[in-house]
Amino acid sequence: MLVKTFQAASMPEALRMVKAELGPDAMILSTKKEQTGGFLGFFSKQVYRVTAAIDPVRKTAPPQPTPVAYREPPPRERTAREEMESSMLAPLARELKDLREKVESLTRREEEARAEAKQSSEDEAAETQHSGINLKNIPRSDLEEIKKLLLATLAKSHGVDTKDVQWPTIPEDSNLRIQTGEDLLPDDSPLARELASSGVSTDLIRKIIDTLNTLPVESGNQSVKGRLGETLGRLIKFAGTLKLKKNSPRIIALVGPTGVGKTTTTAKLAAMYALNRGNKVALITMDIFRVGAVEQLKTYSRIMGIPLEVASTPKELEKAVEKHSACDLIFIDTAGRSHKDKEKLDEMKNFFEDKIPMEVYLCLSATTKDRELEEILNRFRIFQISKVVFTKIDECESFGNMVNLLMKDNLQIAYFTTGQRVPEDIEIATPAKLADMIFREGAE
Repeated sequence: MLVKTFQAASMPEALRMVKAELGPDAMILSTKKEQTGGFLGFFSKQVYRVTAAIDPVRKTAPPQPTPVAYREPPPRERTAREEMESSMLAPLARELKDLREKVESLTRREEEARAEAKQSSEDEAAETQHSGINLKNIPRSDLEEIKKLLLATLAKSHGVDTKDVQWPTIPEDSNLRIQTGEDLLPDDSPLARELASSGVSTDLIRKIIDTLNTLPVESGNQSVKGRLGETLGRLIKFAGTLKLKKNSPRIIALVGPTGVGKTTTTAKLAAMYALNRGNKVALITMDIFRVGAVEQLKTYSRIMGIPLEVASTPKELEKAVEKHSACDLIFIDTAGRSHKDKEKLDEMKNFFEDKIPMEVYLCLSATTKDRELEEILNRFRIFQISKVVFTKIDECESFGNMVNLLMKDNLQIAYFTTGQRVPEDIEIATPAKLADMIFREGAE
């Protein structure tokens, strides 16, 4: 056992020295405040002595690999052909818009004809589906017009004179289907493909691309990742830095399913604001059901020099909050509850019905699938969720599920957690960080 004594002008500074030299697994053996220096009892100063110990075997950790800095490749000069094709994009877009309006007009005409005919046979009825339009019931003149518009568009995009184009005829028995675009990406750009590979839904990709295209070209970051971050900042609510109240503590309770890391996240938040920012922080735990949960928080609170209270009833919670009303922040750790266990959720809700002005942060694992995220959110809405914390970023390979949930449900994101270390593996959520993760740098 390695035992060492540290001396500093304040307790948080002494604890930082302990952590820096002995690591996060160090155990505090004793703390003492005393006067030192001076002459005949005068001009002495107050110091804090902290004695800590650690098992040397546990102290040694394998060296961590040096992260490789990402450097974007230098921009490639475009060829003359690419420049020409780029200059044709604007008229091509107008032609495609005209084509889409024509298809929509034909769709309405087909539906009206089907309503009037009221034919029940599949061979005779015109069937309009989500993926396209059956061309068998569209007049040949209209098909020829669509065909010519398509070919003219392609010819113009490649600089071909439409007078030289030989228009092929459409066979009588053609089973050709025209896509309406509802199930297609808005474009085939690298950004659209990256968003799709990350799991962002098609309709949200379209919304992201449309918003990105409205950004001023001459302002902001001109890289694709930078413009994506700016776009996400407009479409998703980011909580930013936690602001303190003047005359009362800001009280934050963390809820969520079992196993998402609420207790560790609570300790990270306490350390972030107590040790790194010097705020006066208190911890309260309601997790008296999980084996070792209270002891885990006790260890954290002892090392950080932060008071910890245990509340097993709503009345005890109210007293604990009142006891630490002089603090800047009070973080409350709750017991993990399955979103399928309505009885346990209703039981825990009793703790939140007192007149304690608390905010509720929902902790969600980034590894959870879209459908289950929606189900968890719907079940935990009984706690009047204020913000969301996504945990286990380091275990996730794609982050489209987070974008889908935040945009569809208009949620506010507060923090990302990226590992087990306290307090290093937590950071305030930002649009730039989310864009990094989508481009698969956030998990590296």
